Amino acid sequence: MRIARFSIDGNVAFGAVEGDGPEELVLDIIKGIPFADFELSGTKVPLSKVRLLPPVLPNKVVAFGRNYAEHAAELGHELPPAPFAFFKPSTSVIGSGDAIAYPSFSEEVHYEAELAVVIGRMCREVPPERVQDVILGYTCANDVTARDVQKREAQWARAKGFDTSCPLGPWVETGISLEEAGDLAVQCTVNGEQRQLGSTRQMIHSITDLIVNITEAMTLLPGDVILTGTPAGVGPLGIGDEVAVTIQGIGTLTNKVIKRG
Repeated sequence: MRIARFSIDGNVAFGAVEGDGPEELVLDIIKGIPFADFELSGTKVPLSKVRLLPPVLPNKVVAFGRNYAEHAAELGHELPPAPFAFFKPSTSVIGSGDAIAYPSFSEEVHYEAELAVVIGRMCREVPPERVQDVILGYTCANDVTARDVQKREAQWARAKGFDTSCPLGPWVETGISLEEAGDLAVQCTVNGEQRQLGSTRQMIHSITDLIVNITEAMTLLPGDVILTGTPAGVGPLGIGDEVAVTIQGIGTLTNKVIKRG
């Protein structure tokens, strides 16, 4: 099931996305929330009539860096011996179709296409054999990064946590198994030109490894998001660019870059 969060006539709701072609997609409004038992209402609205919102509002976004060897190499980074986590605040999250506001303190903003894992239940100290149980589904993410700031500052809070630096969407796909999630194509285009093309099978640390690692330290809540790293090919974005992240079996997340007002 593809679960979207959307607004229509000033109201916010979740809906199950149905249909195939872009012009045929409709939302069956969900009674309840996707983190508990819910029913489909049978009330359907065309996707074209709503505004898609970030598919979840995470309490926290836990991102893992340097999880693809070729990406680490292209930036001149050594591979970490264990999963390397950092955080993006909830205020960085935007949805598909929302604008990425180019930060005033940077002159080198990069795209980073990533598979995002959406947590479905409160959990901590998750053993490997229970990881599948805590996952609601998967969505597309763009770990937008002020690369020049990342290089000159010892920590990454400003470089990766600025407002609009975490596009997520367009929806959460719940029909992908943990095994399938480990072999999905990840693509990024800028103005229609391919910039990244990789696969989640290239990840150094698996989704299971990442969730076991972070839940050893902290509790994850329903709606929290795990970013799993980006393949090689990252590069700059400019004002006016349209960047799209497509992940096999999920969909396409599209955002335009604007000048920060």
